[in-house]
Amino acid sequence: MMNNTRHWSLGSKLLMVGAPFLLLVFMATVATLWVSWQLDGGAAAVNEAGRMRMQSYRMSLSVGTAETNQLPMQRAEFERSLITLKKGDPERPLFVPWDEDTTARFTVVEADWARYQARWLDIQPHSFVELRADTVEFASHIDAFVNSIEVHIAHWTALLHLLQMSMLAAVIVGATVLLYTGYLFVLEPVAQLKQAIEKIQRGDFDARVERVSSDEFGTLADGFNGMAERLQSMYKNLESKVAEKTALLNEKSERLESLYEVTNLVAKATSLDVLAQEFTKSIAKISHADGVALRWSNQGGQRHLMLAAHGLPTGMVDAEQCVYAGDCHCGQAEATSELKVIPIRDMSSAPLDHCMKAGFETVVTIPVRLHELVMGEVDLFFYARTSPTPAERSLLEALSRHLASGMENLRLNSLEKEAAVSQERHLLARELHDSIAQSLAFLKIQVQLMRDAIKTCNEAEVAKILEEIDAGVKESYGDVRELLLHFRTRTNTEDIEPALATTLQKFEHQSGIQTELTMQGQGLPLTPDIQMQVLHIVQEALSNVRKHAHASTAWLDVQQQPSWRFEVRDDGIGFDLAANPHDETHVGLRIMTERAQRIGASIDIISTPTRGSSVILTLPPQSHPSTSNVARQDKAAIA
Repeated sequence: MMNNTRHWSLGSKLLMVGAPFLLLVFMATVATLWVSWQLDGGAAAVNEAGRMRMQSYRMSLSVGTAETNQLPMQRAEFERSLITLKKGDPERPLFVPWDEDTTARFTVVEADWARYQARWLDIQPHSFVELRADTVEFASHIDAFVNSIEVHIAHWTALLHLLQMSMLAAVIVGATVLLYTGYLFVLEPVAQLKQAIEKIQRGDFDARVERVSSDEFGTLADGFNGMAERLQSMYKNLESKVAEKTALLNEKSERLESLYEVTNLVAKATSLDVLAQEFTKSIAKISHADGVALRWSNQGGQRHLMLAAHGLPTGMVDAEQCVYAGDCHCGQAEATSELKVIPIRDMSSAPLDHCMKAGFETVVTIPVRLHELVMGEVDLFFYARTSPTPAERSLLEALSRHLASGMENLRLNSLEKEAAVSQERHLLARELHDSIAQSLAFLKIQVQLMRDAIKTCNEAEVAKILEEIDAGVKESYGDVRELLLHFRTRTNTEDIEPALATTLQKFEHQSGIQTELTMQGQGLPLTPDIQMQVLHIVQEALSNVRKHAHASTAWLDVQQQPSWRFEVRDDGIGFDLAANPHDETHVGLRIMTERAQRIGASIDIISTPTRGSSVILTLPPQSHPSTSNVARQDKAAIA
C-alpha cells in the first residue's frame, strides 16, 4: 500500500499561517488607499465649490458697482468650475461623490446659475434692489451642495478610522499567531537540538533528537542522529584513525622534506656536474634505490650521456657512458612518456645487459622533462622486485621536474653571462670609438701636418704642431685613464650646459671651425646616464662635421621645453640623403642610433647639398625628478 502522507515543509507551514493575515492586511491597505483617494477627491470638490461661492459674490459686487470689465473673466471662471465639478479631474484628484441628494443640489445650482445669468449678466439691470437677495440665495444653494459632499466625506473618514483599527487589530493578532507558530515550529525544535549538541560536547555520544515533524527540522534531526552515530563510531576507532593519519602526515612530511632538499640543492648548484652528482645522491637516499644513473639526451634523443652515477659498479658506469636508443631498456624516454617500471628478468635481452649482470632485478626510469622537452632521464636500480606507490611516483616525478628546472636555469645563467660579456665588449667598443678613436684621428691629422711642415722647414709651424700633438696625447691619456677608472664620460649632475660648452671648445680648438651654443627654455635636469649618452652623440655629430662637412661654422641649438632637443648643424657642403643614405656600415651613425635607442630618444638627419647638414636628437618627455629618482633606485636595486 502506497503511503500518500503529505509532508509539509517549514516554509509551507509558516506561509499557511501567515498568508490569511497578509491577505487581510493587503485588502485593508487597498481599502484604506481607496478611501483616502475618495477623501482627497471630495476635499478638492469642496474647495472648488467654495471657490464658486466666492466667485458669485465677486460677480454680484461687479454688477452692483457697475465695474463690468471683469465680468466676462469671472463668468468664464465660474463656468469652468461647474464643468470641473460635473466631470471631475482625476489628475488633482477631484470628483464629486454623486448620489440623489448631491445630484439634486447640483441641478439647483445649475438652474440658479442660468437664472442669475439671465437676470444680472446677460442684460443691463436698472435696479439692484433684489441683487443681494438673489446672491445670498444662490450662495446658500452652493452651500447646500457643499454640505452634501461633506456628509460623504464624514462617512469616508469614519470608514478610514475603522479600517485603520482593523489593520492594527490584524497586525496584533497576526504577530501573536506568528510568534506562537514560530515557537512551536522553530524555537522548540532548535531548543531540543541545542540540548543534544550540548550532550555531544560533554562526550555523551548516545544523545539523539526525536523526530516530531516531517519538515526541515525532521530532516535536520535525522542528519544530527546520523552524525552522532558516525561520531560515536569514529570515537570507538579513534586510535586506529590517529595512527593512519599520523602515518599519512609522516609521509607528506618526508615528501616535503625531500622536495625542500632537492629545491635547495638546485638553488645552490653552480655547475651542471655538481648538480648531477648531488642529485643522484639525494634521490638514492629518498627512493632507497641501490643505484642511480642520471643520463642527458641529445636533441633528437638518439644518444644518452651519463652525467652522474651513484651506487653502480665501476665497470657498468664505464661501459654505459654513452648509450644509444635501443641498445638498452633505459634511454627510451619520449615527450609523452611517464615513469616506467622495468622488471629486468622478465624483459627480453638487450644488446647492453650490464644491469642484469650486476644483479639488479628492477629499473625505474623517470623522464627529466621541462614542459614538453625531454632533457634526459633518471634510472633507479633495485636488487629486489619493487613498484613505486602512486605517492612515490608523484614524488619522483616532482623531483625530476625540479632537476629539469635547475638544469635549465644553469643553461640560462650561462647564456646570460655570455650576453653580459658581449654587452660589455660592445660598450667598451663604443667608449673607445667615442673617446680615444677621435683623439687618435686628430693626432693622425697633426702628424700629416707635421710632415708637411718639416718638408717646408717651417720651424714655427713645427713647434705649433708639436704643441697640438702634445695636447692630443695628454687628452688621449686622460681619456684612457678615465675609461679605466670610471668607464664613462664625466658629466655635471645638475646641468648639461657646461659639459656642452667644454665639448664645443675642444672641437673648435681641434678643428678650427667656429662654434655657437644656444640654450632655450628651462627643462628638468637630465640624469647623469642620459647626459653621458647625449654628450657622446653630440661629439660624434661634431666629428662628422670635422671629417666630411668642410664647414666654417657649427651650431649647437638646445631646446629644453616641452622636451629636450639637441640640433648640431653646419654650413658645409651637405649631401643628398636619397643618393647617399646613411647605412649600417657607417660606424659613427650606427653608434649614435644605438645610443639614442638606449635612452629612448630618436635621431633625425637633414641635409641639402651646398646648404649644410643637421643632426637632431629628440629625448622623450622627462618625468618628475622624484619619479626619476625612484626609477633609478629601482634599477640600482635590481642591478
